[in-house]
Amino acid sequence: MGAGPDDQRSSWDEGTLEFTGLSRVRLDALLQELLGRVDEIMDSQERLRALLDAVVGIGTDLDLTSTLDRIVSAACELAGAQYGALGVVGHDGKRLVRFITRGVTKEQIAAIGPYPEGHGILGLLIDHQEPLRLTDLADHPRSFGFPANHPPMRSFLGVPIRTRDHAFGNLYLTEKTDGADFTGDDERAVTALAAAAGVVIDNARLYADTERRRRWHEVTTEITQLMLADFEPQQALHLIATRAREVSDSTLGAVLLQEHGELVIEAIDGPPEFAQYLGQRLAADRPLLAEVLAGNKQVVIEDIGRLAKETGALPEFPEFENLGRTILAPLPTGSSSTGGILMVSAERGAVLGVTAGTDLLQMFANQATLALDRAQAQRNQSMLAVLEDRDRIARDLHDLVIQRLFATGLQLQGMHRIVTPEVQQRIGRAVEDIDATIRNLRAAIFELHQEPGRKSLRSDVQALVDEYAGPLGFRPHLVCSGPIDSVVPAVVRPQILAAVRESLSNVVRHAQATAVTVELIATGADVTARISDDGIGISSTEHRSGLRNLEERAAALGGAIQLGSNHPHGTVLELRAPYVAD
Repeated sequence: MGAGPDDQRSSWDEGTLEFTGLSRVRLDALLQELLGRVDEIMDSQERLRALLDAVVGIGTDLDLTSTLDRIVSAACELAGAQYGALGVVGHDGKRLVRFITRGVTKEQIAAIGPYPEGHGILGLLIDHQEPLRLTDLADHPRSFGFPANHPPMRSFLGVPIRTRDHAFGNLYLTEKTDGADFTGDDERAVTALAAAAGVVIDNARLYADTERRRRWHEVTTEITQLMLADFEPQQALHLIATRAREVSDSTLGAVLLQEHGELVIEAIDGPPEFAQYLGQRLAADRPLLAEVLAGNKQVVIEDIGRLAKETGALPEFPEFENLGRTILAPLPTGSSSTGGILMVSAERGAVLGVTAGTDLLQMFANQATLALDRAQAQRNQSMLAVLEDRDRIARDLHDLVIQRLFATGLQLQGMHRIVTPEVQQRIGRAVEDIDATIRNLRAAIFELHQEPGRKSLRSDVQALVDEYAGPLGFRPHLVCSGPIDSVVPAVVRPQILAAVRESLSNVVRHAQATAVTVELIATGADVTARISDDGIGISSTEHRSGLRNLEERAAALGGAIQLGSNHPHGTVLELRAPYVAD
């Protein structure tokens, strides 16, 4: 039998119910999928908003140090990381020279020890500039483990930061806050942040370089104004060292001048512990220093502490351990200087300030040479004025004072025959005093022609005579005649001094004298050193042994030694030498 209407209605109702139930399931699934998509869109929008906020946040300031701190903080918030770090790659592109962290306290950092330099997984990102995401750091074959006192870290996300096709550094994130692994979305978001960070860092560095150049030119004007007035070379060199250190954001600034095959630290500015090296002499033939002095370009040292310790190219000062990137700029040779080195050195890890504007550092080096030449010109001008004044005084003494004394002496001598013997004696003593005064005045005139600051043979003999006052028990009498300081050659002076010293030494040992006279006489052709005493004289056996050294000195000068008796007793020793040896 065929189905009736009731049966057909029942079947349709059952099909409708089945279709309705199935549609509800599909509808619920579709609704769940739609809600999931909506959540994903909302999450994407939230992440995009967070990324935009982070990009805006890191670009609010042009100070590079603050910018780097904000980049690390923004990356941690964007990826939900508990710990973050930004490692700056050095100019060699092989190791980290600066490390900015977030999530680790200062006490923890001090307990952990030195910052990493780019080995292990950190070095992997330096070698391969690609994002790296790990579930567990310890499972990676490049993992070296953590030092003592280091907080535990498992999940890892690393992203490179580039500025104008240059690897600036890397972002390192660890320990996602919910305990999960970092996702592909985290990687994409942090990669986008790193791209924006590269632009912000580049702008901050350009701004810092512009500000540094502006400050550099201000300092150049300051130094120029100093040199337009009267100044001391040490004052100018210290100002140059100080301003070079300040403008380059360095820890230490120093000026080293070349002198007799050595480098002398003439000016230094920095931490107090470096002040002890002012005036220190360094061997200029060390390979690195010789390279700077021989060339006309700056030499950049990435880590001066390590270089000094490992290679010996520089003196190994203990204070170098706290210094890192260093620039050595050569001082050009000037009219009054033989060159040198201008040095600025940054604190270990703080390399950014000293890397830029190294061409401007040479401006400071040039100004150091200019300051030395300018100071020498001022000294020459002052000395010329002094010498002109001395010449005037010498002319007045010679033309007025000495001539009047000489005339007075002649008048007294003319009266000598018409007075009593008692008055004659008094006149004789007065004439002798006038003669002695004239000799002293002439000696003073010769000294006036002596260049200030130059070593004087007269003063050297005077110091030698004073030195033997103690051993002799009395002060020898010194008589100097003629232009001793102006005509006696420099090659003859040491031999004259040695002869006087040896003669006085012989008097101390053998003569038993109570009076000694040292005469130094410069005539038109030769110089004579005469030492006379009132002692017991010299025996024939002492004659040869005591005079051998003096005879050798006289022979070296092309002169001769004469030994005779002093009236009424004693010895006279005379060394005569020409100004130019035969």
